[in-house]
Amino acid sequence: MKEEAASLNDRIAQRVRDLRAARGLSLDALATHCGVSRSMISLIERGESSPTAVLLEKLATGLNVPLASLFDTPEPAASPVARAADQLPWRDPHSGYVRRNVSPAGAGSPIQIVEVSFPPKARVAYESGAREPLIHQQVWVLEGTIEVTVGDETHRLGEGDCLAHVLDRPMTYHNPTRKTARYAVVIAALPGARR
Repeated sequence: MKEEAASLNDRIAQRVRDLRAARGLSLDALATHCGVSRSMISLIERGESSPTAVLLEKLATGLNVPLASLFDTPEPAASPVARAADQLPWRDPHSGYVRRNVSPAGAGSPIQIVEVSFPPKARVAYESGAREPLIHQQVWVLEGTIEVTVGDETHRLGEGDCLAHVLDRPMTYHNPTRKTARYAVVIAALPGARR
């Protein structure tokens, strides 16, 4: 697991560097844009930090991409199949939730799928903001119960329930129970799409 964590930290470092360079942003400009200190971004880009999910979401918002894209491999997948053995898990150091990108990286699809295992009583609050193009997201609960707050509206979701929304407001995930919840997040960035 330590090797996987190091590999994912290196992958995140490369993705943040590449995305920042592609947008022509300096460290200072990205720091101003996303509310993360220049020194923290530098540590992340060097793979010397274990950033939290909240911090990564701020960077994703500042880079105008979904959080899931920060976990993609830098090289496009050679195959349209993403094998389970190649889907590295990542653990949020703050909440303990574990996520893995299920979709093949760089397959040219506007859809990404992420699987999340969310510990009992865990809570993660994202300061998400609007991105261009709009990013649509659906949260489908596979096991257990979670509460998802989008803006001012809280949705309690049980097994089989699915919530659709746009990533344009702050949101919070909370597991109010004593059992681990498992859910899938399906993300689509569709140019020209409306709410």
